[in-house]
Amino acid sequence: MSQPHSGVRQNIHMLGEFLGETIREAQGSEILDLIESIRQLSKKSRSGDEQAREQLLNKLAHISTENVLPVARAFSQFLNLTNIAEQYQTISRHDYDETLGNRALGALFARLKAQNTPVELVIQTVEKLLVELVLTAHPTEVTRRSLVHKHVEINKCLEQLEHDDLTEGEKFRLQRRLMQLIALAWHTNEIRAARPTPIDEAKWGMAIIENSLWTAVPDFCRELNFQLEKYFGVQHDVALVPVRFSSWMGGDRDGNPFVTSKVTRKVFYMNRWKAADLFLRDISNLAEELSVVHCTPEFREKYGDHIEPYRVVVKGLRSKLQNTLTYFGELIEGKPVTIRKDEVLFNDEELWEPLFDCYQSLHACGMRIIANGGLLDCLRRIRCFGLSLSRLDIRQESTRHEMAIAEITRYIGLGDYSQWTENDKQAFLVRELSSRRPLIPTNWTPSPETQEILDTCKVVAEQPEGVISAYVISMAREASDVLAVHLLLKEAGCKYTIPVAPLFETLDDLDHSEKVMTDLFNIGWYRGIINNYQMVMIGYSDSAKDAGMLAASWHNIAHKKP
Repeated sequence: MSQPHSGVRQNIHMLGEFLGETIREAQGSEILDLIESIRQLSKKSRSGDEQAREQLLNKLAHISTENVLPVARAFSQFLNLTNIAEQYQTISRHDYDETLGNRALGALFARLKAQNTPVELVIQTVEKLLVELVLTAHPTEVTRRSLVHKHVEINKCLEQLEHDDLTEGEKFRLQRRLMQLIALAWHTNEIRAARPTPIDEAKWGMAIIENSLWTAVPDFCRELNFQLEKYFGVQHDVALVPVRFSSWMGGDRDGNPFVTSKVTRKVFYMNRWKAADLFLRDISNLAEELSVVHCTPEFREKYGDHIEPYRVVVKGLRSKLQNTLTYFGELIEGKPVTIRKDEVLFNDEELWEPLFDCYQSLHACGMRIIANGGLLDCLRRIRCFGLSLSRLDIRQESTRHEMAIAEITRYIGLGDYSQWTENDKQAFLVRELSSRRPLIPTNWTPSPETQEILDTCKVVAEQPEGVISAYVISMAREASDVLAVHLLLKEAGCKYTIPVAPLFETLDDLDHSEKVMTDLFNIGWYRGIINNYQMVMIGYSDSAKDAGMLAASWHNIAHKKP
């Protein structure tokens, strides 16, 4: 048995023993004996023992009603604990290299080095690297945050138990803590009492960033830098963070009437509040650390002559972050704002520039080891998360935009837009997009449905550039679906171009997607505003329902090819 499998089996066995003790104490020995009997018969049945299989089926058929739930929960909880043990093994200090094997960064750079790959090519490739991960809250996700938190704590205990220098007392306390966490999970209701709201889902996304990604991103950048220096003798640029995060939580309104413009605006405020909160912790730590007295003449000239120049700069940022926290906290709660906007941080560069100046000055003064500590981590978080924490995707179904524009055209006497041909729609949309005059009359009162579409576009237009990752159009079928969103955003006062991404989902839409994109690229106005950058999304779930998983997978592959 290989060492990684040995380690995971030991952890699974230990967690299973602790779960058994919890069940014995909570439900009694009789239930535990029943569960163990089912487990043993299942193992024998899996090995081909027909007699055991018959015994198992008979036992399951005669379980009393009051015992069904604890037995089912026992196996469900055991599978959860098994997943935790297996997932932990992928990051185990002892088994990290063996578990990841050729997937590790070090193995990749070692192969590139062995193949005599030019350093310049490696640097160019790393500089172009950008992976954007999107956080979503799927309706089938039922695990409560309370349980997720306990699972994270169990993972931490497994990590601490791996240390070879633990005393007997320390090991006992960690195992005791594991038993407490497993007992807490057993006695926690696994099903939510109420369906999570879009705000709840957004909070879940923020918790993922705070509890995991906030640390993982700078750690990954350090690992990438270490391997680059080890194999090629170079370091990647401080500003280079090849990972970005977006979210659909609070922005995906397709089929969800609870995601309104007001909800989306509140999620923007909440994201900025959480970002200010997290950066405030970083900056407060830096204010304690950076008691250094030496700086470059350029730094002193820019920020003034102070005994501890870096602390003065960092404390100024700390004050602004505290104001930012108060400002968005008041907006979230609907209170009158007491902080002036010039005392609040809105733009990432306002936080980046003074910290990067600190970084460069420390480097120039021979204090690279200090610059590459918490300050570097903070700089990389600014580039990855920014003051908006994560970018937001807005998603809406194509017919909602069509209905809104049709209501406008009927009001101004142009007829019913929804009944026009595709060519007529495109001609109208391009003409209005090229016009300097507004399309929507100021004294017009639209229907509630159209007002909601317009309000959503207004919320989008209020955001600084870069905060919106994309406006996604589900069930996109024609070029006019994309142009319609651009027109609605223009009417809302959007001052910059937001990527509008058609989402092709059904098989017919996938087959028609090439023509849609060709029609768009043949429009001079459109080519001029996208700057040779176009985001397209390919759906899977609806095409799978449409034609089955195999056909859907094949169509997705076929339509991704250039």
